Amino acid sequence: MEDKIKISILCQIYGALLTKKQLNILDDYYNMDLSLSEIAENNGITRQAVRDILKKGETRLFEYEEKLNIMKKMQKQEEKISIILSELTKIQTKFTDEQIEEILEHIKAELNCLV
Repeated sequence: MEDKIKISILCQIYGALLTKKQLNILDDYYNMDLSLSEIAENNGITRQAVRDILKKGETRLFEYEEKLNIMKKMQKQEEKISIILSELTKIQTKFTDEQIEEILEHIKAELNCLV
């Protein structure tokens, strides 16, 4: 996953744990696609200050993810849901009762992993 996207997702998950200034600057940079100069001008600070705030905010986001693994868990859940949807699609075609039972058991096992 591209770093910009990863940081944007981490901001959504852990943004409330950052300072308002960090969150606003990270949001401006990663979600609004503003340059360092534009952010500096909008906030009345130097370009270097913006860069420092970005780096500190990014570091904190990665530290939170390393400890809590929420994004990693979400990605695993999305993968499991994709597998389950694939299995359900298989049922739509003609299968024997035994094959359907096997597919449903696999779906049940995948769902139990999500709980």
